[in-house]
Amino acid sequence: MHVNAKTDIYGIIGHPIGHSLSPFIHNAAFESVNLNSVYVSFDVHEENLKDAILGIKALGIKGINVTVPHKENVMKYLDYISDEAKLIGAVNTIKNNNGILEGYNTDVTGFTESLKEHDIVVEGKNAVILGAGGAARAVAVGLSLTGVKSIMIANRSKEKARNLSNYIKNNLGINCIDVTYDDLNELEEIDILVNATSVGMSPNINLSPVDENVVVKAKFVYDIIYNPEKTLFLSYAEKHKIRNLNGFDMLINQANHSFKIWTGVNFNKNIILNILKKKDFVK
Repeated sequence: MHVNAKTDIYGIIGHPIGHSLSPFIHNAAFESVNLNSVYVSFDVHEENLKDAILGIKALGIKGINVTVPHKENVMKYLDYISDEAKLIGAVNTIKNNNGILEGYNTDVTGFTESLKEHDIVVEGKNAVILGAGGAARAVAVGLSLTGVKSIMIANRSKEKARNLSNYIKNNLGINCIDVTYDDLNELEEIDILVNATSVGMSPNINLSPVDENVVVKAKFVYDIIYNPEKTLFLSYAEKHKIRNLNGFDMLINQANHSFKIWTGVNFNKNIILNILKKKDFVK
């Protein structure tokens, strides 16, 4: 990579951000399609979000990914929001279109494509989603659009869980209810269990959003976290030989969609995976 005065700048904002693989993915992608661009990470605290978004315009940054905890709050600072981002209620991709900041969401397609790639059948299944933030909303929308039978939203804040369940019911017509984490102990079986929180993400790798006795009830377990590769939550599933998947494929897929929004082209997923394997980011 040769950075010069004509290099376009892209990046990601979030807090914390040190765990992110996005700079490695996108810098490898820019190199693979021979674009004079660089992608960096910006650790942005919530109280500095507005200033950070204004900085995109002021500095001429071409595009930004948005991660926890800014996906919802960032929307009020943008000039345009796509239909899918409005439906999800969260933005994970910003394009600076000549000073007009456009907000998109590629999490839904990233999530649903990862399920298809691993032949996970969603249609007619009952799902439990842990969390009620922007990522949980994307997962809930993705499951709804792919034919899930019902969704249970579990969250520490009952109000946030109820808001999301009502949103899914009213906008997508899916049977959706809200519960607390303690309520999950009463379930006998879970078809699909998804962790859509940041609990267990590096560096807090000794945490799980729910106990092992909840995980063991699931037939399939998905953790949108990709660092570490195997969270404590997923280790519970593996211990009981339950099929499981981490968030790496979702990350790659949503990154590819973001990349196309910015550049007009997709990157070759296999090339990027091979580069990451050489750097020991994936096994």
